[in-house]
Amino acid sequence: MDSPPSSGRLTVITGPSGVGKGTLVALLLQRHPALWLSVSATTRSPRPGESDGQHYVFLTRPDFEARVAGGGFLEWAEFAGHLYGTPRAPVEAQLVLGRPVLLEIELEGARQVRRTFPAAFQVLIKPPSFEELERRIRGRGTDSEEAIQRRLARAREELTAEAEFDAVLVNADLDMALQELERLLGLADAD
Repeated sequence: MDSPPSSGRLTVITGPSGVGKGTLVALLLQRHPALWLSVSATTRSPRPGESDGQHYVFLTRPDFEARVAGGGFLEWAEFAGHLYGTPRAPVEAQLVLGRPVLLEIELEGARQVRRTFPAAFQVLIKPPSFEELERRIRGRGTDSEEAIQRRLARAREELTAEAEFDAVLVNADLDMALQELERLLGLADAD
């Protein structure tokens, strides 16, 4: 399917679990309210403090699978035993309105979006080191040891995909990473 005509720009932000994607995106949204962040759908249970429709659209597996069958996702993948995806209609609607859209998604989703929206700007966020990434994931305290090991194995794979991206950003210092992300997105002097 071709991407819809629009004056909005689609930006994909990806990177391993625990790299700080969510924190960087939240700061971008605070500083640049014209940006629109797509809310992903998932079959996982909400974490403490998460609410339906704000952090994720929480769906049952049968509901999610029905939407996949109906072409309702721009991208979707299974990760750590749960399904995740980007609802297609809201993204396309915002782009048609000319609004800059952010997707905070994982690597397989970024690859799917690249096929659907080849003009999307894709940024890979990397940790300063693999050891720091492991420290961040463990520091969350939300995953079992088995889930942590799955996330770390997946991170090793994701970090080898660096050449696929338009830009690669190391998140060693949050303020510096945010400034670099703003520069990459053309927001350094905006808003």
